[in-house]
Amino acid sequence: MIMEIEEMTLPLLSLNHVSILVRSVWESVRFYEDVLGFCLVKRPSSFTFHGAWLYNYGVGIHLLENESIDPYEIVEARPINPKDNHISFQCTDVEIVKKRLEELGMRYVTAVVEDGGNKVDQVFFHDPDGYMIEICNCENIPMIPVSSCAFKPRGTTLKKVAPTAYKCGFMEKDMMDNLSMEMMNFSF
Repeated sequence: MIMEIEEMTLPLLSLNHVSILVRSVWESVRFYEDVLGFCLVKRPSSFTFHGAWLYNYGVGIHLLENESIDPYEIVEARPINPKDNHISFQCTDVEIVKKRLEELGMRYVTAVVEDGGNKVDQVFFHDPDGYMIEICNCENIPMIPVSSCAFKPRGTTLKKVAPTAYKCGFMEKDMMDNLSMEMMNFSF
C-alpha cells in the first residue's frame, strides 16, 4: 500500500516575539517600558551576550545589544515614513497615544486609512534606535479573507482561481472563528 504524504503547513500558534538589535539595551528597555508599557522579564541565564526580554500584550520584544555600534555616537533622526518596516500595536484610544507622545516630546506622524465607511487612525514614531512603531485602532476595519475562504487552495494563485470557485472548509472556518475570538480578548 502506497501512502501519499499530504502537504502540510507549519504547526504555528502565534507570534512569540520580535527581536531587534539596539545601541543601548537599557535605553531601549526604558523606552519599551515607559512608552509602550512592556515589562522586563527574565531571560535565560545561559546567554553570554548583553540583552533584555520584555513582554506585554501577548508578544515579547527581545533586545540584543549590537556591540559594533557606538552607543554614544549621535545619530541623525530619520524621517518617519509610515511605509517603512514597523511593528504595530492596537490601542483603545489614538488621541490618548498622541497626547502621551507629545508629553514625552516625541516626534510622530499620523495617517488615516478608510475602507467601506470604516476608518483607522494610525500614529507612527521611532524607538531610540530608529525602529518604526505604529499604534492604531486597526480593529475598525474587519479582517476579511481575500477570497471566500481564509486561504486559497495550495498550488493556486488568485489569477487561477475565482473567489467563488471553492468554499471554506471546517479548518478555515475554525481558524477565522478563533482569530475573531482572539481579537476580542486583547488586554489593554
